[in-house]
Amino acid sequence: MKLYPVEQGSPAWVLAKVGVPSSSSFDKILTPKTLKYSESAAKYAWTLIAEQLLNAPLDDSLASGFIARGKSMEAEALGWYELTENVDTVPGGFCVRDDRKAGASPDFFVGNDGVGEIKCPSAEIHIGYLLDDKGIGYRTQVQGQLWVCEREFCDTLSYHPAMPKALVRQYRDDKFIAALAAAINRFHEVMLDMKDKLHQRYDLFSDEEFGALSLVQGGAQ
Repeated sequence: MKLYPVEQGSPAWVLAKVGVPSSSSFDKILTPKTLKYSESAAKYAWTLIAEQLLNAPLDDSLASGFIARGKSMEAEALGWYELTENVDTVPGGFCVRDDRKAGASPDFFVGNDGVGEIKCPSAEIHIGYLLDDKGIGYRTQVQGQLWVCEREFCDTLSYHPAMPKALVRQYRDDKFIAALAAAINRFHEVMLDMKDKLHQRYDLFSDEEFGALSLVQGGAQ
């Protein structure tokens, strides 16, 4: 695993994510309920290929960064978490697997074994999180973070200053991660085939780039 110690929402963070399948979108590659390859994968591949060609994000929310209120509230939530759990945290930055087949942006690291995700939603959404014992993170995103970052648990926190906090710990699910790794491998094979067609038909991607891409098609663990 390689860590880019960049501030989330910063231009450097946005550029680090360009063209890399990220845990927040892993549900476009693997359907969490069935553990089958997603029908949305092809469209997601088009997006990542376009990002690689343009060297820019296509997601407007990434291009514009985070909302100021959200960042301020997240800092307050992180302080509450550290005090409540009696732990110190480290900013998550952007993490990628050594083969760069997948990336993740946990909000923070906890010790040597954990990552964390913070949300500061509206009051009604927060109520829903208080009633959900499965945590605020989508399963694919959370397990994807644990896989990419090589960690054992993820603490998900929904924070509202006027209500009880929704804090849930989710542990690594090796069966789910194995299915995710297989889907990521298949996804990269699909992307490589798409790039080959673009290269042959329109001379997009140089021969040197294509040779480098072919070298990273080994199995994800």
